[in-house]
Amino acid sequence: MTSFLYYVYERRLLRQIRGRPVPRHLGIILDGNRRYALERGFVDPREAYALGARKLDDVLLWCAELSIPAVSLWVFSTENFRRDPSEVFSILATVEAKLVQLARHPRFRRLGVRVRAVGKLDLLPDSVVAAIREAEAATATNRGMVLMIAVAYSGRQEIIDAMQAMLREKAKQGEDLETIIEGISAETFAQYLYAPDLPDPDLIIRTSGEVRLSGFMLWQSAYSEFYFCDIHWPALRKIDFLRAVRAFQQRDRRFGS
Repeated sequence: MTSFLYYVYERRLLRQIRGRPVPRHLGIILDGNRRYALERGFVDPREAYALGARKLDDVLLWCAELSIPAVSLWVFSTENFRRDPSEVFSILATVEAKLVQLARHPRFRRLGVRVRAVGKLDLLPDSVVAAIREAEAATATNRGMVLMIAVAYSGRQEIIDAMQAMLREKAKQGEDLETIIEGISAETFAQYLYAPDLPDPDLIIRTSGEVRLSGFMLWQSAYSEFYFCDIHWPALRKIDFLRAVRAFQQRDRRFGS
């Protein structure tokens, strides 16, 4: 009975969403894997991370059904390196395995998923970087959806890296400091971010009840809509996802103060 009611409610949500604008770029902060594991008594936290990785399959399918063209996932922050080494190993091993699957499984080819990765990739183990390169190369010609994976990522570091890259380029062009300063604008600076070709995220979803960005896409999220969901990431349901999109559609988006 419960599953039937969920199905009916899901169909109702889809009817409400269809024909209305959906996010051009959806950002998701995947939170709650550890808490999900603790609540269910998992001895090995890798079980929860594996469930979280499988949840991505569902979410990509839901995004494809709504024709959302770009999705950014924050899967591992630079601060996460401070966690227990065994947990860091579990997370990165799960990320590596998922990247290999994204590169090789025909399901993602059918969805037209194109994988990109951003962050301080030089901090990652060689095997994870190799999996990133394989996924990027294998999906480079796909045009259905861009999937940007933020790993070893920090929004503050992205801004620092962008500023450094801009200054280096301007200096190589022979510009003096005053000319460089006068030429800085939001538009020119944004060209040096990790993925300057993607639009800023229209909607950012964070699971597991935390009501903060924690540094995710600090520059790009200035005018994003936010949706904070109490459900842990591995337990996210389609109705939770659709509610987030519906909430985005119901908001009167205003730009500026």
